[in-house]
Amino acid sequence: MRRFNVAGPCRAEQHYMIPAEERLPELVTLVERQAYFVVHAPRQTGKTTSLRALARRLTAEGRYAALCFSCEMGRPFEDDVEAAAKAIWSAIEQLASRELPEDLRPPSPIPAAEGTFLYKQLSRWAEVCPRPLVLVFDEIDALAGRSLYSVLSQLRVGFPERPAAFPSSVILSGMRDVRDYKAASGGGPVRMGSSSPFNVKEKSVLLANFTETEVRELYAQHTAETGQAFTKEAISTVMSLTQGQPWLTNALAREVVEELGPLPSEAITEAHIIQAKERLILSRATHLDSLLARLREDAVRRVLEPVLAGELPGGATFDADFEYVVDLGLVAPGLPVRIANPIYREIIVRVLAAQAEAAVAVEPRSYVGTDGRLDVPALLEGFAQFWREHGEIVAGRIDYPEVAPQLVLMAWLHRIVNGGGSIQREVGVGRKRIDLLVQWPHADADGKRMVQRIAMELKVWRDRDKKGDPLERGLAQLDEYLDRLGLEEGVLAVFDCRARAEAIEDRTRLEDGRTPSGRRVMVLRG
Repeated sequence: MRRFNVAGPCRAEQHYMIPAEERLPELVTLVERQAYFVVHAPRQTGKTTSLRALARRLTAEGRYAALCFSCEMGRPFEDDVEAAAKAIWSAIEQLASRELPEDLRPPSPIPAAEGTFLYKQLSRWAEVCPRPLVLVFDEIDALAGRSLYSVLSQLRVGFPERPAAFPSSVILSGMRDVRDYKAASGGGPVRMGSSSPFNVKEKSVLLANFTETEVRELYAQHTAETGQAFTKEAISTVMSLTQGQPWLTNALAREVVEELGPLPSEAITEAHIIQAKERLILSRATHLDSLLARLREDAVRRVLEPVLAGELPGGATFDADFEYVVDLGLVAPGLPVRIANPIYREIIVRVLAAQAEAAVAVEPRSYVGTDGRLDVPALLEGFAQFWREHGEIVAGRIDYPEVAPQLVLMAWLHRIVNGGGSIQREVGVGRKRIDLLVQWPHADADGKRMVQRIAMELKVWRDRDKKGDPLERGLAQLDEYLDRLGLEEGVLAVFDCRARAEAIEDRTRLEDGRTPSGRRVMVLRG
């Protein structure tokens, strides 16, 4: 029986998958035009799966000798051009011995002048191969520095000689679009010269996330093999949580099917997906950790920090920073800037807040009343006391200072809510606010299951805020949020981070407030 795949390329005989020709329908046309082009997308979106399938299909149809190989073996040789070229050629030879008929395989390498090794071998292969060559340089961005420049330059030099004496079509596949720069440490674009080393590129093709139709098709394969259906609500929830990100789409389904284990006769529901989402976030799988390792990069912080604080990102390097973080898959393409999907948003906030959560020593049950509900006034008073005593020290440990106060409050809430409830977050980009919805399951006097909902809005008052105290604006914004949720009371937290603010022990207090429509609000000043 096939499975939902979350590690490495998909194999049709082992995994549920969307056929490559459906995800990248224009590639065959580009190959037929003898084009050199780029396919790019964030990691774990299906590039390698789709391009390997394309190569095998092109070879099987008898018109081309096509091979998709990885440049990963050249990674250690950033400035050793010859070593990188020979490592790539070794990868080509090894894969060709398994994937191609003997008459289509490359000839043994011959000596070449420095900086021409790859050009020389590809030229000879194209000359003796009975079919036009189509080569996919997968993980091209594993290369950097002089090695990347050299490989791209050799491909450019051979381009006019195709198809008789050089590959007919070349596809460069990576996380980023291959332009005239390399990604330096921290992701900043570094120019490699005045002329592009790959100015023969005809097109850049972005491999997009799954559409809802593709998610339905993927999940329908499981239903066809096992009889276990996904409800419409479950698929809608998957799309909402993942925005079609392929790894997340597979990971949620796999978590339900293999870990939560509903019987094959039992349909997979929205509740199963929500439970799988929580487990996935807590597990911090390898793919998620590899993304989160980027959070401390300057380019990533310059984009994400204002977004998390509800500010508008900007600055001299914004365009390049934004493009880089989109390529990583952390934010969605297009404006306004927004984190790519709710699962990534939740994990990013939890990881950043974890730096503060380690300092929170509190017994969660002490804030649960005899009726099983959270005691909101006691919870806020407990946080206020913590903030007076430790707030400045704990906030100073957080890598994203612009959103540090909000993250400390969220860390406090995590410690209270974890294991019993959940926190949903919304960021109002450009509105200088973070909205939180704490959901706490409990039972009423008759044992009926209920969910307590606590809406909070978090704002920060800084010296650059020309409108002054954000209290009134916060009350109006909270009014809108409460109206949308159908709630009649909420919490507004305003952190005073001005240079001349009162001492933290003097300014931290709880107050009563009212929204413009008269809803009751507990105001936390910090």
